[in-house]
Amino acid sequence: MKKIIIINGPNLNLLGTREPEIYGNLSFTEFLEKLQEKYPKVEIDYYQSNVEGELINKLQEVGFSYDGIILNAAAYTHTSVGIADAVKAIKTPVVEVHISNTFGREAFRHTSYISPNAKGVILGFGLQSYELAVQSFVH
Repeated sequence: MKKIIIINGPNLNLLGTREPEIYGNLSFTEFLEKLQEKYPKVEIDYYQSNVEGELINKLQEVGFSYDGIILNAAAYTHTSVGIADAVKAIKTPVVEVHISNTFGREAFRHTSYISPNAKGVILGFGLQSYELAVQSFVH
């Protein structure tokens, strides 16, 4: 059985209520339940934090024992050299995910410190971006 963790960064705990025109109306908990039902042979763990250091700690904790990490570092994608270094330092492959198309938003969102160290990047498909990332580890 594959063991994958989804790690979400700041403000993603507000999915379902935060800017529904960008992020949709479904909470991440509701989405995660559906995802786990769809992939019963994959253990999908979940972690969310608004704190940069906690995200780094989690990456280091799981980065040598999981089969895959799906990381949506949210705004830290564009600012955190620390998270980028953590992704580079671990052995577990990381797929960078974004719900929105970051290239269709403000210019500062066009830069990712994580992408150069990620297995791949999926963005702009709403919550479906996470499922595409799961598929990249399963198939």
